[in-house]
Amino acid sequence: MSLSRIYAIYVRQIFLLRSNPTRLATVFLWLVIDILQWGFISKYIGSLGQATFSFITVILGAIILWEFMSRIQQGILMAFLEDIWTQNFINFFASPLQIKEYLCGLVLTSITTGLAGFFAVVAIAGGVFGYNVLRIGVLLLPFMFILLIFGIGMGVFVSAIIFRLGPSAEWLGWPIPMVLSLFSGVYFPISTLPPFLHTFAKFIPASYVFESMRSILGSGTFPHDLAQNLLIGTLLSLAYLLVASRFFIVIYRKNLESGNIARFNAEAL
Repeated sequence: MSLSRIYAIYVRQIFLLRSNPTRLATVFLWLVIDILQWGFISKYIGSLGQATFSFITVILGAIILWEFMSRIQQGILMAFLEDIWTQNFINFFASPLQIKEYLCGLVLTSITTGLAGFFAVVAIAGGVFGYNVLRIGVLLLPFMFILLIFGIGMGVFVSAIIFRLGPSAEWLGWPIPMVLSLFSGVYFPISTLPPFLHTFAKFIPASYVFESMRSILGSGTFPHDLAQNLLIGTLLSLAYLLVASRFFIVIYRKNLESGNIARFNAEAL
């Protein structure tokens, strides 16, 4: 792979953001709205009945990390759809650009916008609600790493589905983070789910992050299975990323062989 071609895809996406400030709404607007909304909801719930449990500490931290992962996934999806909407996707491959290089460029763009959004909401959470995301210490880094890899995998997989079914299938990409949040323990413990859904939750890497984080913030101690949770979450994330990347490449090659790629635009397929 050529680093210069990967960087070219990355720079193009950054220039698109700089040339049209309204695109920044996809990076910051919904993040700011979500963090303010959940922050005030947590603050209100915590004030009821003279509760001694800090809802802001647990819920706001989970929302920040979940939004980080969601923006990583949607960053890849939005960059891919941008090329489809402008009917520019096929133009890339008139050059020596490889599909792996194209994906890497989208991933770099997504990481950049995802981190920018993360630091923005951390600043807002600290300034408005006095929340310190570093409460969990250095464990923030492995937690974010698992969510980063899982978010990339989701973004590549959803893009592959759209690549296979066509632009009309883009609606599949938007509800996926919300659906997965139900089984990831973002807003409530996994134990709250019906027993038959517990097995499904075990296959979602994010569930190991949020269950561990909730245990640390709730009890103030490290759970005995913390290392095991981090290992399982990391391995699952990496496995999903490899499968999603392979799936995207297979779909690309099939479209190339069948000639469908030549008709891949907002009006075709």
